[in-house]
Amino acid sequence: MPTWDPGRYLHFSEERSRPFSDLLARVGAEEPARVVDLGCGPGQLTATLAEKWPTAEILGIDSSHAMIEASAAHASAHVRFEVGDIRRWRPAEPADVLISNAALQWVPGHRELLPSLVESLAPGGWFAFQVPGNFDEPSHRLLHELAADPRFAEATRQVERPSASAAATYLADLSALGCQVDAWETTYLHVLEGPDPVFTWISGTGARPVLQALSAPERKVFESEYKALLRDAYPTRDFGVLLPFRRVFVVAQKAS
Repeated sequence: MPTWDPGRYLHFSEERSRPFSDLLARVGAEEPARVVDLGCGPGQLTATLAEKWPTAEILGIDSSHAMIEASAAHASAHVRFEVGDIRRWRPAEPADVLISNAALQWVPGHRELLPSLVESLAPGGWFAFQVPGNFDEPSHRLLHELAADPRFAEATRQVERPSASAAATYLADLSALGCQVDAWETTYLHVLEGPDPVFTWISGTGARPVLQALSAPERKVFESEYKALLRDAYPTRDFGVLLPFRRVFVVAQKAS
């Protein structure tokens, strides 16, 4: 199974953090008792939930042992973390708020989980998530075209591939479950700096399964060619490298 590198993931932490803040701003819970962050990653954003809801018991869940080990630095009296699989997770008591930031796209068939996640909420509880909506962009298209090259196809054929639906699709799903839903899309224009910054960005997330599926010699060749393709697709400008990144946001409140 592909593994996560918390350090690599946090390389552009400011840019990755902004969608979490924008999502959280639309959650209207005032004094929740139990807040759960599904797919919490290295935990630095989960810890900020204690600032918004200082009396809440906050739990971060992630399937990556490396991420949970990194999250220990952010644990406190009201914030704890544990390894868990979103597909099988069920709370001991209903949650007042469920947050999921850029995680559900890694769960195959995650729309099928929406009924059980809503069921995990207390009456009047909130479910808020955001997922990338950029899978048709050059960063991903070039990745998969190169992975399909005969030199790499055998190694990469079975790798996991993240996916997400449109905001309107999630709105319809959750409305059918009796929720009041606010759904929208935003395209961030990230200005990145450093050598091959788009590769650095995607190698910590979307390209991770492909890169880890390759042998060391294959990976060296793949990375060299992929970086060149990305440099052409995302040229350096006077102000840096522009990476447009579309994201899908959903905030749903369960009926009381």
